[in-house]
Amino acid sequence: MKITFVLATVAQLASAHYFFDTNIINGVTQTPGRYVRTSTRATKYNPIKFSSNPAVDIRDGSYADGPDIRCNQGAFSSAGRTEVLTVTAGSEVRFKLGVGATMQHPGPGFVYMSRAPGDNVKAYDGSGDWFKIFQEGVCNSGGDFTTNAWCTWDRNWIAARIPANTPNGEYLVRVEHIGVHRSHVNQPEHYVSCMQVKVTGGGNGVPGPLVKFPGAYKATDGYANFSIYNGHKSFPFPGPAVWSGSGTSNPVTTTRAGSTPTTTPASGGSGSPLYGQCGGNGWTGPKTCAQGRCVVSNAWYSQCIP
Repeated sequence: MKITFVLATVAQLASAHYFFDTNIINGVTQTPGRYVRTSTRATKYNPIKFSSNPAVDIRDGSYADGPDIRCNQGAFSSAGRTEVLTVTAGSEVRFKLGVGATMQHPGPGFVYMSRAPGDNVKAYDGSGDWFKIFQEGVCNSGGDFTTNAWCTWDRNWIAARIPANTPNGEYLVRVEHIGVHRSHVNQPEHYVSCMQVKVTGGGNGVPGPLVKFPGAYKATDGYANFSIYNGHKSFPFPGPAVWSGSGTSNPVTTTRAGSTPTTTPASGGSGSPLYGQCGGNGWTGPKTCAQGRCVVSNAWYSQCIP
């Protein structure tokens, strides 16, 4: 009986926790660690939490307010042997979870970029400036807010398009999923990894707003004290606004679970869709809503809410 219980507990843990260790190119899953840096964590499937959380809930000494939040613990040690993927600006990068896992925690997905000094990403630890190119929150307004209302629910990938106006050069591309099922007790769970890329065919955009990791997220932020319980509500996305191409007409791509990616024009049009972004510092897209009303979540983000 005890053995059965232990096995069931381990299986449940494995299905709930996860890590991004590879990427997909033209539908083909690449070898783990080929383009995505490899973490040295003893339990790399476990999340990164704030140092203010109870010690019993911290795994491998990895903190959301420490350098591990950049690309995960020990990932820089693999940079030299990790290949650099050449990506044309305007094309997609797609991260995939390892060992057949899917995201079984409710919460948002993000993709950030940071240009390597001297365009030598293999020698870059991610301590410079970062900008956000993609975020997704709720896609299914009729779904369960504790599970399948979230775009990432039960998926094994997060994808984004490199903005067409991104300057050529070498970058770290950082994927992140944040489980917010325990944010109501100030314990958001961060799952992060970084891919090494070389952008070609880009433009002269000026990415921003810029942030640093650690520093972009704080334990006092709204997302870290958010409850998914008792129905749908506006979610306060952490970090800066999404860079859509320095005020150009480049679209912001929002990938929805089980659907074709859709685009929202960065200017003009009839307004942002329901649950889309409609304002915030640095936001150059629509400031009105095609449906619902524009509600301020924080200085960086306003969202169209029913």
